[in-house]
Amino acid sequence: MPKAVYPGTFDPVHKGHVDIATRAAGVFDELIVAVYQTPPTKSLAFTTEERLELFSEAVADVPNIRVVPFTGLAPTFARENGAEFILRGLRAGLDFELEFEMALMWRNIAPDIDVVCMMSALEHQFVYSSRIKEVAQLGANIDNLVPNNVAAALHEKYGP
Repeated sequence: MPKAVYPGTFDPVHKGHVDIATRAAGVFDELIVAVYQTPPTKSLAFTTEERLELFSEAVADVPNIRVVPFTGLAPTFARENGAEFILRGLRAGLDFELEFEMALMWRNIAPDIDVVCMMSALEHQFVYSSRIKEVAQLGANIDNLVPNNVAAALHEKYGP
């Protein structure tokens, strides 16, 4: 039965991530949301444990989604977990080019793992975790962009 890994930093998880994961759960028998523990080039707002908890709560009603931490390369993690696919979400703009290049690199590393891309829903095309953090820090209302539990965590971290 097909299994996929959906890797990302998810700092924070937003409604676009949840939408991709939920729709993918209807395609794959199991979806492993792989929360990258220590990205070398990103400054994180939330700890690995917080990001795991926030994503887990956001998809708690979807039984075939499992949220776990990971380090290293996504194709290696996918292979170690018996997944045949790596899932990526695409928004308008530069996402395709960046994801295409990454898929080619991953294909070189693990030719047995296929990359599957899902298009983000129209209402999530402009949603980026980095922008959410930026505007939340400046006091903007981001409640419509993130799940309720994430909005509460952002308000606690940055204020109302």
